[in-house]
Amino acid sequence: MKIKILFCVMCMIFLPAHRSECNEAERRCLFVSVIQDPPVLSSRVDIEKLIDFAKSARINKLFVQIYFSGRAWFPSDIADSAPYRSSLESVSHDPFALLIEKAHAAGIEVHAWMNMLSLGANGEAKILKKYGAGILTRNLKLKKSLKDYKIDSQFFLEPGDLRVRNYLSKLVGEVLRAYPGLDGIQFDYIRYPDKEPFYGYNKMNIERYKSSTGNRSIDEASPAWKDWKRRQVTDVLEILINSSRAIRPDIKISATGCMPYSRAYLEAYQDWPYWIARGMVEYVTVMSYSPDPVEFKRTLAGAREKTDDFKRVNIAIGAYRLVESPKVFKEEFHISESSGAGGFAIFHYGSLLENQLLVEPLTENSK
Repeated sequence: MKIKILFCVMCMIFLPAHRSECNEAERRCLFVSVIQDPPVLSSRVDIEKLIDFAKSARINKLFVQIYFSGRAWFPSDIADSAPYRSSLESVSHDPFALLIEKAHAAGIEVHAWMNMLSLGANGEAKILKKYGAGILTRNLKLKKSLKDYKIDSQFFLEPGDLRVRNYLSKLVGEVLRAYPGLDGIQFDYIRYPDKEPFYGYNKMNIERYKSSTGNRSIDEASPAWKDWKRRQVTDVLEILINSSRAIRPDIKISATGCMPYSRAYLEAYQDWPYWIARGMVEYVTVMSYSPDPVEFKRTLAGAREKTDDFKRVNIAIGAYRLVESPKVFKEEFHISESSGAGGFAIFHYGSLLENQLLVEPLTENSK
């Protein structure tokens, strides 16, 4: 018995520890957005600069935006791939594949960051051209033209519309087949709009609601209607996960979550603690972008109360709002590090380039 115990102790000392995604000591993540001018994926030099920056800041995961406003920075037949073709011409190589290659050589993971249910302000999106405004979520206000469907300057796809689910599943399939070396996917905008949150009145969604519940009318205040919408959001995520795993069983999947939690659950109909509890995703990146450290800390405390496994949470820090406030950024960075969460995610790379003082806390104690 003593020999057996000694053997186990020796193994613990000398064998490398295996850590699952959710149990990593710290996820140090960086959002890389296409709204940066110029986009990183449009230049080989900028791709190399990003990798050098990530190494110096000890970033171990890059969330690289490759689908935004119905436009694709990857080869796609179903989305507008003009951005990909333009980048391909300027780089003379698939830019995202090159970024993955360079990142892996530096020991950095690359996750495809995809804005799923938002088309931004793109009224020319392929799915919108194919199906018309009937594919969008809507409230009951009169719609005279396409622009009347905009919510907070964006067109939002209806999560309860089966055509939307089919489109998004095919989109993810294109990404995974094009980039077999991809480490993960971060699904963003898996939610309803939360501005004046009285949406869901898409024809197909209403028909499915009535058929499923037996209710012949919709009461906006009804728990049944609210639960239905919340379920549609979760169902979209589950479908995307299953589609992804069918192609790449090993792919790491995460999602973004609205903050504070009351906003996510009651307005965006997004139950991200449920996603964690069910083990649907490796982690959720909660987007708490308050420029007030006191409010920032209070919001994180609220998030911690909603999950039994805070290691499955990334804290997103809004550098874009703090470009002129590096001291506040540093304070929020340290709040995130001491919060007990599994990691942080800086939003975004372009903002860090605007003010080098923002980079200081990332490089502290660098070996």
